[in-house]
Amino acid sequence: MRRTLPLIAAQAEPRLIGEPLTAFAAEVHDALTAQPHSKLVVFPELHLFCDTYPDQQRTEVLQASAEPLEGPRVKELRELAADLGIWLVPGSVCERGPEGQLFNTQLVLSPDGGLAGYYRKIFPWRPFEPYDPGERFTTVDLDGIGRVGLNICYDAWFPEVTRQLAWMGAEVILNVVKTTTPDRRQELVLAKANAIVNQVFMVSVNCAGPTGKGQSLIVDPEGNTVAEADDAAPALLAAELDLSAVEHVRTHGTENLNRPWSQFRPGEPAIELPVYQGRIDPTTWTPRSANH
Repeated sequence: MRRTLPLIAAQAEPRLIGEPLTAFAAEVHDALTAQPHSKLVVFPELHLFCDTYPDQQRTEVLQASAEPLEGPRVKELRELAADLGIWLVPGSVCERGPEGQLFNTQLVLSPDGGLAGYYRKIFPWRPFEPYDPGERFTTVDLDGIGRVGLNICYDAWFPEVTRQLAWMGAEVILNVVKTTTPDRRQELVLAKANAIVNQVFMVSVNCAGPTGKGQSLIVDPEGNTVAEADDAAPALLAAELDLSAVEHVRTHGTENLNRPWSQFRPGEPAIELPVYQGRIDPTTWTPRSANH
């Protein structure tokens, strides 16, 4: 059975902290009007949390804006997803953790208004970001479609994150980004590299200018560009991802050659990884199926 994921990656200018969510709702409506068959709409990191405060006040403002996942902000976003009947990733939000932590948390909201999954950024961009690190990797099953892995901005610089998500069965990695600095150029290389070495789709959606550098990108499991924004102007990247491409590439190889997930022969010894105090064990190397 062919499984496709029609999606919109919205390269958009972030909205001011505290702005009514009705404005964001209109933004999502406009995106769907442009691409009405889309089942998933993805916005950049901290899309609802643009601030214009000096650095010394910024942490205080973000702390004050944080809410728990059961708070009114997420409730309103869940209602929006249900009203539109779509899977919605509104970027990430400032979350007040159960012990008072400040998390940068990516949300996936389902067409029935549920919180299908959330991911707390494991690698905050230090020393510049005030967030506490999360501690678990997250994949989300989009019913009848496939499995996505959650990933926020600087996480892409740590290959272990994408590798772990791929091993957990993710076919598409949703990398929401708020890059305002010149290293966006390197992030584009990383998006392709992470796609190639893990044989997954990468969706790297950055915020638009003048705040961000834009250049959002969707990459297929062989590192080919599916859609891209050439500059920082607001843009909607629309794509219909054929998720069977993941299985095809892993079976036949990248360029019909390279099959890193099928590297080991039965009975071969584990490869020790001292940096992790762990190992690659051939008996557990194969990714989990997104269908189970």
